[in-house]
Amino acid sequence: MAYAYLFKYIIIGDTGVGKSCLLLQFTDKRFQPVHDLTIGVEFGARMITIDGKQIKLQIWDTAGQESFRSITRSYYRGAAGALLVYDITRRDTFNHLTTWLEDARQHSNSNMVIMLIGNKSDLESRREVKKEEGEAFAREHGLIFMETSAKTASNVEEAFINTAKEIYEKIQEGVFDINNEANGIKIGPQHAATNATLGGNQGGQQAGGGCC
Repeated sequence: MAYAYLFKYIIIGDTGVGKSCLLLQFTDKRFQPVHDLTIGVEFGARMITIDGKQIKLQIWDTAGQESFRSITRSYYRGAAGALLVYDITRRDTFNHLTTWLEDARQHSNSNMVIMLIGNKSDLESRREVKKEEGEAFAREHGLIFMETSAKTASNVEEAFINTAKEIYEKIQEGVFDINNEANGIKIGPQHAATNATLGGNQGGQQAGGGCC
């Protein structure tokens, strides 16, 4: 299917916080209670619509273990968005967020949109991290924040789509250089076809607008 843009995402966070389950819920609309440990990097994709345009999300699900960290780092560079995930029932996964965030910011494009996700919101009785703590961390570090449940699908759709909306807005504002695929954004055939029908003059204005 033709798309206007392709956005590359990366999902990061400690082992066992539900990264693979979030991806599976978003791409396949199913929950797998027992999931093999991710070795290196796994991949998923799905089409969404923003502002009437087809956007393809290409999502890289990374291993949380320290031994795979060097592999994970190589995927930061080409990502437009990152989902930084912790488990609301495990305080240590929240405490490690600063390390993950430093790693992400050091190895990624400075305009990468980062969504902080407190996963497993269905396990309220086992909660160790208050929602307010997640909100405060996100505010302090300029992140978007949501609590999700990969099991019940609560806010899963919204987490991926809201990240895409933020990237799309940055494209409209000229923050992202969409001609540089290293930013994790690729112009699709649909977008190219639309631009071609607009005529050379308007195309020239668009190109000029992106540089200033």
